[in-house]
Amino acid sequence: MSKTMAFEEPIVKLREKINELEEFTAANSVDLSGEIKTLNNRLKNLEEEIYGNMEPWDRVQVARHPARPTTLDYIKELFEDFMQLHGDRFYGDDAAIVGGIAAFDGRPVTIIGHQRGKDTKENVKRNFGMPHPEGYRKALRLMKQAEKFGRPIICFIDTKGAFPGKAAEERGQSEAIARNLVEMAGLQVPVVSIVIGEGGSGGALALGVANHIHMLEHSTYSVISPEGAATILWKDSSLAKQAAEAMKITAPDLKEMGIIDEIIPEVTGGAHRDPKVQSVHIGKAIRHSLEKLRLLDGRELVEDRYMKFRGIGVFSE
Repeated sequence: MSKTMAFEEPIVKLREKINELEEFTAANSVDLSGEIKTLNNRLKNLEEEIYGNMEPWDRVQVARHPARPTTLDYIKELFEDFMQLHGDRFYGDDAAIVGGIAAFDGRPVTIIGHQRGKDTKENVKRNFGMPHPEGYRKALRLMKQAEKFGRPIICFIDTKGAFPGKAAEERGQSEAIARNLVEMAGLQVPVVSIVIGEGGSGGALALGVANHIHMLEHSTYSVISPEGAATILWKDSSLAKQAAEAMKITAPDLKEMGIIDEIIPEVTGGAHRDPKVQSVHIGKAIRHSLEKLRLLDGRELVEDRYMKFRGIGVFSE
């Protein structure tokens, strides 16, 4: 059963009422089609009102929904002949980062993305989607391979952040992330990144130095979680809702500031409601980006990426 978020309560209650009437109609051969139609119309209007006016904290909850589609879910729907590649050739394989080669519209591409689990067992295996250094080194290995063979790179961002544990620091977490930023900036193939859930801190940015950055409508992208920001600013993590509003971490805010290029619309209620339809929307965004970026040569791609990040923010003397 899907987790119900607080702001969805009126919708859930109305759906339950509709289901009760439908069951009563089926069991008693009573025609309540008129009443059911009226309630369905009311439900549609209510969904448009609630999902069309979500606050930043509401979007955070949707981005964290346990049933939200992951990188592997989208790979299954969007790409053909996916061959997953493992290991960083230095230490080991990190299950929090998945990557490999596939076909998109019949053309070879390299796919890299954060991967979290959907239950406790898988989350432990995937380290809750928080990569170790070997995960980022695996990602960089696949990016350099893609550049060697002229394949566009498509990244899916979905992590609370890089794993902050002692072992990760001992193996060079900061250096691994920093190297990815530098190397991605100079890649001479198209790079498209899509934030599909949470995009947290440098752990997300390590896959985010792209020519085009897109975000799902209810995803978040920030330097820190709202709880972390609230703890630092006000010494109280319970003020996360206020922090989420102040941090400007939602897709509309980031689009307005020029940090992302495009907002990918989500199906009503969030991507988890219909992953297949959501994949169609993501596919359109990827296709549109690759059509534009294929017109640029290697030098132009690097310049395009540089100017994109150079233009973020306001400079004053």
